[in-house]
Amino acid sequence: MSPELITLLMLGTLIILIVLGYPIAFVLGGVATIFGLVFVGPNVINFFMLKMYGTLSDYVLIAIPLFIFMGAIIEKSGLAMRLYDAMHILMGRLRGGLLIATIITCTIFAAATGVIGASVVTMGLLALPAMMKYKYDIPMATGSICAGGTLGVLIPPSVLILVYGPTAGISVGKLFMAAIVPGLLLASAYVIYVIIRCYMNPELGPALPKSAVKEVTTGRKIYLFATSVLPVSLLILSVLGAIFLGIAAPTEAAGIGAFASLILAAAYRNLTWQNLKEAVYSTMKISSMIFLVLIAAGFFTTIFIRVGGGRVVTDFVTGLPFPSWGILVVMLLIVFLMGMFIDWIGTIMIAVPLFTPIAASLGYDPIWFAMMVIVVMQTGFLTPPFAYAIFYLKGIAPPEVKTGHIYKGVIPFIIIQFAVIILLALFPGLITWLPSLM
Repeated sequence: MSPELITLLMLGTLIILIVLGYPIAFVLGGVATIFGLVFVGPNVINFFMLKMYGTLSDYVLIAIPLFIFMGAIIEKSGLAMRLYDAMHILMGRLRGGLLIATIITCTIFAAATGVIGASVVTMGLLALPAMMKYKYDIPMATGSICAGGTLGVLIPPSVLILVYGPTAGISVGKLFMAAIVPGLLLASAYVIYVIIRCYMNPELGPALPKSAVKEVTTGRKIYLFATSVLPVSLLILSVLGAIFLGIAAPTEAAGIGAFASLILAAAYRNLTWQNLKEAVYSTMKISSMIFLVLIAAGFFTTIFIRVGGGRVVTDFVTGLPFPSWGILVVMLLIVFLMGMFIDWIGTIMIAVPLFTPIAASLGYDPIWFAMMVIVVMQTGFLTPPFAYAIFYLKGIAPPEVKTGHIYKGVIPFIIIQFAVIILLALFPGLITWLPSLM
């Protein structure tokens, strides 16, 4: 059987089983095992064992459970509530003030947790009821929560970047630095959009009445800043600063962050045995899922390349009658479509080993290409049908918030995402500047 037909059958089987709803890890591992036994032989078991050992012994990937633990402890510490309360007081009197407060809180909280679920769920529980109480537009409210929550996959320390780095053979520390400007650029674009819309149509996000916002003195504002924004900022800077200055690798920095999060939770008097137990359980659960998919996806990629699928895809993409930027658009479009149907880990483990060499052969900077892929994948978290942010928010939203409200709310933010992607493509220095200083 020709490599082209094997590739078509392998990818077709994978897509069909995923669409039918089978778990991604079992689909990837099962398809790889069947096609491996048929077209490679019994030695396929050795490939699986080597991939499993290589994944579990990867020193960089140790940072994954450490950063997840850091995020879980911060989530239990009550930091999100403190941040949102402070932003609520400082910005509530502005048009769209609660929307702005939500996005800023999401940005800070996302940087502290590194995952999307914690940000969307926490802000959905805190911010959505408040915005509905003051008659904010439901699509605008849900869209801002979903968009702000997805920043957790981009703003470092991001678990997605931790997986991407070793897969592409790129320094995780440099990817962390490269993600800072795009992340802040997206957050700023969200805020600017909200301000413009609410000033054009105040009914979308009315300013809160004086009775709803406490009058605060300058001293009180300093206190709010010192007890909410400053601690988490120092935590994030301790992690990223250690990496940027070369004091610690990402794994050691993750350990610093995990320890610092315990200190922060203790300072907030929320480091209880129950919270610690729940954080450890959450860390074990999420880490196990990630590593299971990593092993299965890595095994799938190994077999896919072994049967000639990698060469078939490479020949197909490079053979397209497009200039280099056209091929880049095709690769990013494929990643975007994969993100609509496949788990983000599967998308990385399948697409990155195939597309990174192609991008390098076309002369694109690996770090720049990596960030373009990651921002496109982040857009996938907002885009149906496999939109994590939408499902997370719908799961905890009040009954009057319909799925249609959330779909309508995320559309403008998806457009903003694509606008920023174009901006990053036109000005690569926005991505490569900070890594070049390391």
